[in-house]
Amino acid sequence: MTLADLKPGDRAVIQGWVGDFPPIRLMEYGILPGTEVELVRFAPLGDPIDIKIRGYHLSIRKADAALIILTDNHVA
Repeated sequence: MTLADLKPGDRAVIQGWVGDFPPIRLMEYGILPGTEVELVRFAPLGDPIDIKIRGYHLSIRKADAALIILTDNHVA
């Protein structure tokens, strides 16, 4: 499951990235394995998405969210 698959209000833990090399730009934003992330909302046209990670809100493109692999278990 990827970050793009979540629904608003869902939380999960980042497991890794699609592909062999992690996107450096996403790592600079603090999107690292083991970090809890919450999908807050989608923009009116569905892209970008607003996530909450490490206590701050971040807007990322849906294509970038599809590169972030999450654990199968949602955080309660």
